[in-house]
Amino acid sequence: MHFCAHLSTVVDSAQRAGARTGEEMADSVKTFLHDLTRGIKDSIWGICTISKLDARIQQKREEQRKKRASSVLAQRRAQSEERKLDNEPRIVSRIFQCCAWNGGVFWLSLFLFYRVFIPVLQSVTAHIIGDPSLHGDVWSWLEFILTSIFSALWVLPLFVLSKIVNAIWFQDIADLAFEISGRKPHPFPSISKIIADMLFNLLLQALFLIQGMIVSLFPIDIIGQLVSLLHMSLLYSLYCFEYRWFNNGIEMHQRLSNIERNWPYYFGFGLPLAFLTAMQSSYIISGCLFSILFPLFIISANEAKTPGKVYHFQLRLFSLVVFISNRLFHKTIHLQSTLSTSASMEKLSPAKQKVTLGH
Repeated sequence: MHFCAHLSTVVDSAQRAGARTGEEMADSVKTFLHDLTRGIKDSIWGICTISKLDARIQQKREEQRKKRASSVLAQRRAQSEERKLDNEPRIVSRIFQCCAWNGGVFWLSLFLFYRVFIPVLQSVTAHIIGDPSLHGDVWSWLEFILTSIFSALWVLPLFVLSKIVNAIWFQDIADLAFEISGRKPHPFPSISKIIADMLFNLLLQALFLIQGMIVSLFPIDIIGQLVSLLHMSLLYSLYCFEYRWFNNGIEMHQRLSNIERNWPYYFGFGLPLAFLTAMQSSYIISGCLFSILFPLFIISANEAKTPGKVYHFQLRLFSLVVFISNRLFHKTIHLQSTLSTSASMEKLSPAKQKVTLGH
């Protein structure tokens, strides 16, 4: 009897534990889908506010102007600042410039060269040469020479220039979007701190991009592509929210912690941009599309209301690249300090070196 009662208790406990585990898993899946959907919604919904942003910025500036002192000197300063602000770019114009440059100039030039000029020239040369086998040999060399010249003299310089121009325009868009909050950007302690943060950031993002490319090589193709898409979605979310977090004074380790603690939301937020760019077969075309769409997602990130509640478990995808970045960064700094010390020692006279070494 005691054995039967004990067995019944064990079975009941196991059933309750199983039911509790099932409920926790169901809640986890429900929360995941809710946060994922919310992230996708925020990434798209913020784009719909673009037409109203410039009006909201003007309204904020007007409110700030009215709060200033009413003295004559203060009014003159306010008028001077107002004229400067009127000359500043507007969000809509900056977005239009990004689209015109990346889509109208860069993308269109690629389309015209590869889809119009090359096919037309191939047809013309085939008509002139006549012999298909001879034309095949000539065309293979001619196409290689033309595409190499086009890439070296047009695509590569324009690509580098686009990176520089886009970085300036993206920053303008982010600053204007942040201005709506009515807060001033949080100042960093020093220029060296900003430079160190940027360099570490670039190194970490490059390593994370490589990590995403490596996991895409997983033997089961669908799993590799999904995990790679997850990597790119989180990376694009980091790109988008980085301007907002930087202006708020949030340092790199805290930014990564935000993404890892609420990864379903940030997965959803970066998913539309990651999916659209992943659909392109050419890296250049994918880069053009990213540059066209990215300003819209910067605005969405500034308008988004991120989850306050942490997800059930963290997804520490950044841990490995943070570890590698820390090691590389610290070794580089140590090497630079050693070289600078050696250079300064070489400049000292032999007598001074003996005194220095004696101390």
